[in-house]
Amino acid sequence: MSRGTAGGCENHISMLDLLRSMPAGVRIVLGWGFLLLSGVGLTLPLVINQAIDSPISPLGILWMLLLAYLVFSLTLILQRKQAAWMLSLGLASLAVPLAVLLWFGAGFLGLVFGLALAGLLFSSLRGERVRTWFSEP
Repeated sequence: MSRGTAGGCENHISMLDLLRSMPAGVRIVLGWGFLLLSGVGLTLPLVINQAIDSPISPLGILWMLLLAYLVFSLTLILQRKQAAWMLSLGLASLAVPLAVLLWFGAGFLGLVFGLALAGLLFSSLRGERVRTWFSEP
């Protein structure tokens, strides 16, 4: 095994250790982010069908902005960047519009579920261990 390959393996091992040492609050926000990312990906055919009729649509612009925000936020969170702290709060705040949509779609029970989800996301980011986890400049 060459020296470059051995160094690469050590780097992968340290990355696994880094992911294992991730606080639970960061894992919850990452899970929420990946869930939103999959939801945006599953609804992209709707945006593409609208793009056939008109190249620029409000829904298409919103979806592309949301897609860019999600990818950028998740990347910075995984890299432990200091800027990811505020982006993770923004990612958690995306549960508030979901609560309103659930209120209109599922009534009071949907609103309670959405607000509980938002409360879980924000409370998971409150710990000092979570705050200090974002340490890379």
